[in-house]
Parts: sequence; structure tokens; C-alpha cells
Amino acid sequence: MTNQFPKAIAPLDEDLREKIISDPDLILDDLDVMRALVSANENTASGNVVDLRGIAMDRLENRLDRLEDTHRGVIAAAYENLAGTNQIHRAVLCLLEARDFKDFLTRIGQDVAGILRVDAVKLLLETEVDEDIPALRSLGDVIVTAEPGFAKAYVTLGRNVPARTVTLRQVSPDTDLIYGDHASDIRSEACMMLDLGEGRLPALLVFGSEDPHLFRPAQGTDLLSFFSGSLERLMRRWLEG
Repeated sequence: MTNQFPKAIAPLDEDLREKIISDPDLILDDLDVMRALVSANENTASGNVVDLRGIAMDRLENRLDRLEDTHRGVIAAAYENLAGTNQIHRAVLCLLEARDFKDFLTRIGQDVAGILRVDAVKLLLETEVDEDIPALRSLGDVIVTAEPGFAKAYVTLGRNVPARTVTLRQVSPDTDLIYGDHASDIRSEACMMLDLGEGRLPALLVFGSEDPHLFRPAQGTDLLSFFSGSLERLMRRWLEG
């Protein structure tokens, strides 16, 4: 007589069972195991096989979604970086075309501001002379003068720490000396320290924006470092000439 009872299935080893229960990813993340489970005959396999397949499919879909999001983020960042690089290159080329020092400063305050889409560009020069210098004042609104030590104190907020070449931050409205009447509109800024050469006091190039998120401490500074380095060298040439 044929045995009508199904063949008894040996239980899982207790240690293996506990390991799977404590860390189900051992099964769900193993492609070979999951293929074997999915390919099992649904008529004879337990319902758990179907459940595991559903879980596996959900996980694969979630991973695909995360991969697509990452891919889109990488592409967007690449385009943004390329656009920023093109802007910086255009700004440097614009400065190289200056006919004289006054034209050079005009291009900093107007053309560069337009190319880089910032709301204010200021070039702060430290001087030991208290009153305004008419020769500097005649060069346009881009020039701002201050006493020696002001640039470092402004960048470091008065702290006794080294001044970074490029500092990005959100700002408070208390920036009258830099932005004048427009100080209350500026919400973020990029500060770039300039070395004008031996025997000269340092200078500070400042980009100001009404957008509080345009310049943030977490952003990269490579492009602005390149721009400020280029402007620094061009200024030395003009000052020496």
C-alpha cells in the first residue's frame, strides 16, 4: 500500500534557524538563495516563499529607486559644477581684457558681478591713512578702505584663528562698512583673502548675495580659490606697472 502521508521534513538546525531569524538579510541579500526560493514550485512550497519573493522584489525596487536618485544627484551636481566652472572662466577672461586699472576695477564691480550672478562685489584695501583717499574714491564703488588688520578680523569674526583663503557663510545685516546702504539686503557672502605682494597690506574680495543659501560653509571652494588667485596676480601686475 502506497504511503499517503507526505515525507517528513527534517527541521532546520537550531543554530542556523536562530541565525536566520536574528539576521534575515543573510537570506534576502543572497541572490543565489533567493533565486532558489523564487524558482520553487508555488503549488508545493509554503506561502513563505511567495512572501520572501515579495519582500525581495520590494527591496530590489527600493534599491533601484535609490540608485536612480543617486544617479540623478550625481548628474545634477556635475552640470552645476560645469556651469560654475564656465562662469569662473568667463569672469577671469573678462578681467584679462581690462584696458587699464580703472577699467579692471569697473569690470570687477560690474561685469564679474553679472557673470557670477551675485548682488554685490567689493574689494577691500587696507590703508594706514584715516581719511578717504580721493584717488581710490575715483576708481568706483567697488573699492572699500579699512584700517590694517580689518580683513583678517572680518573673515575670522575677530577670533584669534588663521584666516582661510576662502570663507563662505551666511551673514547678519551688521556689515555696513563692506556693503554700505545695501548691507541689510545681504544674506550670504564669500570672503577671499588677497596677498598683493611684498610690502603691501592684504586685501579682501567679497561677494555678497541676497540669497541666504548661495554661499554656505559646506560648499566647495576650489573655483573661488582659482578666481581669487587669478585676480590676486592680475592686481599685482597692475600695481607694479
